[in-house]
Amino acid sequence: MIALLLVPALLLLVIVFVGPLFRYAWLSFHADSVITGLIAVPNGGANWLRLVQDQRYWQDLFQTLRFAGVSVGLELVLALLIALLLDQRWRGRDVVRTLALIPWALPTTVMALGWRWIFNTPYGPIDHLTKSIGIGSLNILGDPNLTWMATVWADVWKTTPFAALILLAGLQTIPGDLYEAVRLEGGNAMICLQRITLPLLRPYILLALLFRLAQAFGVFDLIQVLTGGGPASSTESIALYAYWNALRFLDFGYSATIIMASFILISFICVLAWIALQFIIPTHSKSQGVVEP
Repeated sequence: MIALLLVPALLLLVIVFVGPLFRYAWLSFHADSVITGLIAVPNGGANWLRLVQDQRYWQDLFQTLRFAGVSVGLELVLALLIALLLDQRWRGRDVVRTLALIPWALPTTVMALGWRWIFNTPYGPIDHLTKSIGIGSLNILGDPNLTWMATVWADVWKTTPFAALILLAGLQTIPGDLYEAVRLEGGNAMICLQRITLPLLRPYILLALLFRLAQAFGVFDLIQVLTGGGPASSTESIALYAYWNALRFLDFGYSATIIMASFILISFICVLAWIALQFIIPTHSKSQGVVEP
């Protein structure tokens, strides 16, 4: 009976995920562009060979990995600190919990437009501030070294509450008796964090990590609105490059190849992240109250 109840969800998953995935895999071995009259023509592995030799793809891949690694790393650290703070009992906690979700609730396009104005030169508040203290104009959205950091900052500001919400849910499942037992044995807050909190939070940290890795690796709307991939393609992501090929150059075969290569890579990265997390954070035995290696 339970298996039958899962059938509609499985059918929806097949329709919205598995079906398009097989379509992209099939299309990656076909030429489908204005040259072929927008008709899929088998071309063997020509798209994949082109991908290997495409310097712009590798540049965008590096930029996407850098963006995902830095932003997700910062988000998890900040999310853990915020979740630990919001898990404590203090006056006004419920109000702060609600307000903390506002960045995540905002549409990415609206948020990116707001940050584009903040980083704007010469009309943005940051530019006015730096000029008023004598630093001068930073030209944040015109300097490649500053622009990618601006995209990371905007992403961290928006999505940290999402990761914090997941970790906060995990914190509220941890029995208070475990902390009391550690304190009775003379343990301090750091020991509680190392032996109780982090081990029991591992499934939630993994969930937040996988969600955010997939989202950050496929970032599109933030980059498109905030920088448009510039300056000089210095913030262009893999998703944006696939978008250009599909809807600007009408090269659907090569765009599908980019998407499939990205899917394979992010799947591999998520598996590696899951394995690494097993070694970084030990498991906790509730029955024995000790940390297992």
